[in-house]
Amino acid sequence: MSARATVEDYYEALRRGEPLYPYFAEEPDAVKFGVGETLAGYDAIAEGLREQTRTTTDWVVESDALRVVERDGHATFSDSVRMAWTDTDAETDYDFDTRWSGTLERRVTAGDDAEEWVFLGMHVSVAYEREDE
Repeated sequence: MSARATVEDYYEALRRGEPLYPYFAEEPDAVKFGVGETLAGYDAIAEGLREQTRTTTDWVVESDALRVVERDGHATFSDSVRMAWTDTDAETDYDFDTRWSGTLERRVTAGDDAEEWVFLGMHVSVAYEREDE
């Protein structure tokens, strides 16, 4: 799977409510910045994403401008994404225009020489429009 296909597969897993933590590098230096949280280290990312999956539903993820650049075992990506979901604990719907960016690394799966891409870092932020513009 290419780096681009990995990003697209991550979006699809989010829509389906599937586990997201397997997409991240199992390293203490991995990081994920979300709309409302900072998760540093694989353990924190895994726990945060498990909680997100447990407490949210009805995900909409509409990619508008995905760009992926692969170079020598690493890749970067950026995208504009409409993201919406329901928080089942708070019984609240959210809908944001967001910006995504991050880095991935190509890894060889032990035993079968298959390659996969994992996120080393991901940043999701809300696009902010100033009122004075």
